[in-house]
Amino acid sequence: MGLRKGHCYTKVERAYTRKSKVKSKSYIKTIPPKKISRYFTGNIEAFNKGLFTHKVAIITKNALQLRDNAIEAARQIIVRHLEANLKKDFYLEVNAHPHHILRENKMLTGAGADRMSTGMQLSFGTPIGTAAQLPAGGKIFSIYCFEKDIPLIRKIITKAKSKLPMQKGIVVEKIK
Repeated sequence: MGLRKGHCYTKVERAYTRKSKVKSKSYIKTIPPKKISRYFTGNIEAFNKGLFTHKVAIITKNALQLRDNAIEAARQIIVRHLEANLKKDFYLEVNAHPHHILRENKMLTGAGADRMSTGMQLSFGTPIGTAAQLPAGGKIFSIYCFEKDIPLIRKIITKAKSKLPMQKGIVVEKIK
């Protein structure tokens, strides 16, 4: 069975994140692995030395939950195009961290499903994935670059925007 549509999980709810090293004290017994492979990419040495002059950020326009597979899909597109065009003249940071655990109450369909399913009894659901809860204006990605690269980065972001299910904006800041 595949994933449910993303709009089933975009509404911000109370965070469901209680996990403990001691398994008996956890409300969540099993936590699905996060799909985001890297949170920092690019030229780390130049970033640490403060050589980059501008920061381009992708922000949300409204509060929402963003699934980790959507963040990873957008990250892969951004990194692929940045590495092809800028080589090592960038630094990408993923600001959205998926801590909220998503649940699904699996329902049976078809002939005889009424005899096997419990309906809404025991409807708490099992963990199926993770999501980042973001406020309005929350940053998803930050890309540090030079001023000459900003138009190219804007084009790359428009390609990656199709993977993110929300109203989004681009903010360019000059680093002092």
